[in-house]
Amino acid sequence: MYQEDDDDDDDDDDGGQASKQAPGREREQAYRDLETIMGGLEVERTTVGWAATDPSGVLSPYTYTLRNTGPEDVFIKVLYCGICHTDIHQTKNDLGMSNYPMVPGHEVVGEVLEVGSEVTKFIVGDRVGVGIVVGSCQNCRTCKSEMEQYCNKKIWNYNDVYTDGKSTQGGFAREMVVNSKFVVRIPEGMAAEQVAPLLCAGVTVYSPLTHFGLAKPGLRGGILGLGGVGHMGVKIAKAMGHTVTVISSSDRKKQEALDHLGADEYLVSSDEAAMTAAADSLDYIIDTVPVFHPLEPYLSLLKLDGKLILMGVINTPLQFVTPMIMLGRKSITGSFIGSVKETEEMLGFCKDKGLISEIEVVKMDYVNKAFERLEKNDVRYRFVVDVAGSKLQG
Repeated sequence: MYQEDDDDDDDDDDGGQASKQAPGREREQAYRDLETIMGGLEVERTTVGWAATDPSGVLSPYTYTLRNTGPEDVFIKVLYCGICHTDIHQTKNDLGMSNYPMVPGHEVVGEVLEVGSEVTKFIVGDRVGVGIVVGSCQNCRTCKSEMEQYCNKKIWNYNDVYTDGKSTQGGFAREMVVNSKFVVRIPEGMAAEQVAPLLCAGVTVYSPLTHFGLAKPGLRGGILGLGGVGHMGVKIAKAMGHTVTVISSSDRKKQEALDHLGADEYLVSSDEAAMTAAADSLDYIIDTVPVFHPLEPYLSLLKLDGKLILMGVINTPLQFVTPMIMLGRKSITGSFIGSVKETEEMLGFCKDKGLISEIEVVKMDYVNKAFERLEKNDVRYRFVVDVAGSKLQG
């Protein structure tokens, strides 16, 4: 640091002393400013991802700059990223809120390359996960209750704007910068590619089961829809000690549900006799179907005080008649992913119980085909992109 000369003449006048010291103070302040510039601001990094540029939803290579890495941030190399039905909704503007270019992907598993000066939870080399929420106000009731996914000022992993004004971009990219408060540690011994879907599909099921007091043995639960979320619903509910019925529109997945996933019963919703026989038999139903469907047939399956928990993103109003609810004191409710705390708990639960997601690993150049297949439910049960092992640029 700059030291002022000692051989300046003394002067009892304060103004004169200040005048003589000013050049030295200016140089000292200049050095401090330089230290701030060099140490406090990171140089913007350029990365490459695959982005949708219009409502066709077709993804292609896209180069962009990441926001500055702040003191609470971690800089992550993306290893794997799962594909969720929400990615299709967003890239195709099904909800009317999409902004382009858009790099999707919110089931992210990566490796920490750098940590901000105030980060104590992670170190370089840690395997971490990032879900669909990457920011919130931290001050509202839901944030203080560790339910930041319900914050009205939450920041989405992609198709949103961060506090610095930069667009957020998701995990179909080489790297990401994320606030460490919204990053979770991946437990040792869990395969990175199989963890990716748990960051959405896994916690989406785990959260309502624990929140609504359903994480206890002896209950009878229904899983409506056997896709990415539904197959984890079967596994997690069984691990909690529930008798699980898979409900589907056909018997196409019956043997898979019973023999491979471990469901106890399989109910075809178009079989009127079977549906009548199953009336008033379930404590809850987790409804994962992401397209319009009537609710009355499933409300009839619930016991007194049973809950129909909606999870599918549907942009068409659903209909039901009120006596179906009133006469059994039944509830239609919803749940949205899970908090950071719940995600960490869920990962620990899955590790302890030996639960993994059923996946098909693909490279990035297959992602558009994977989207097409997902729309046709042609996947068992979740696509995961090997981002680190893919050639991202043409």
